[in-house]
Parts: sequence; C-alpha cells; structure tokens
Amino acid sequence: MIADPSPSLLRLTHVIYALHAASLLIGIVGAATVVGAFLLGWPSLIAVILNYVKRSEARGTWLESHFRWQIRTFWFGLLWVSLCMLFIVFTLGIGILVAWIPLGAVGLWFIYRIARGWLALLDRRPMYAH
Repeated sequence: MIADPSPSLLRLTHVIYALHAASLLIGIVGAATVVGAFLLGWPSLIAVILNYVKRSEARGTWLESHFRWQIRTFWFGLLWVSLCMLFIVFTLGIGILVAWIPLGAVGLWFIYRIARGWLALLDRRPMYAH
C-alpha cells in the first residue's frame, strides 16, 4: 500500500515544480534560451538539489513518482543538450544551423514535462513515465 505524503512534502513538490517553471519562464522572456535557463538557471539547480535531498522522504508515497519524474526531466534534458552540443562541435560549427531544431524540441519537451507533472500533482495523482 502506498502511504500518503506529509503536507509539507506535498508543498515542497509544488515548490520544486514552481522553481522549474520559473527557469522556463526566465528562458522564454529573458535573454537565455529555455534549454539554457532550465539546465543552468539557479531555480532549476535548486529544484534538482531539493529533489535529491528530500527524495528519501518521498519514498513509499505517491510523490516518489514525481521526484523521479523531476529528476529524470533534468538529467535526460542535460543528456539531449549535450548530444546537440557534441554535434555542433564535431561538425565544426556548421551543425549550429541544424542544432536549433533539436534544441527547440528539448525546450518544448521541458515545458511539456513540467506542465504534465504539475497538473498530475494538482490532481494528487502519481506521475508515470510513459
């Protein structure tokens, strides 16, 4: 049986989604890109640190799936962006013209993941990686 999380852990999970959303917003309205702001912006970095610090408290509750979802969003995003950067380096800079397409897709993926996860949290539903 899955335990109910503490109210403070539920609030923290909302805060973590809000921090990630703040990074996305900074990337959308600021000089940074969505991808850059999400991976390098202080709100997302604080969020992923909080995920790791509080992950053990979420274990055994339905929030565990949200913590896993948030952590995977960060690290898989970093992986995809790293692959795009390697493509640019190995194509001697010509790849930058083409790399904007997958980088844009990663940015949209970040927005989707944070929105989908936060909506599920608002409905008090676990997050499943589909």
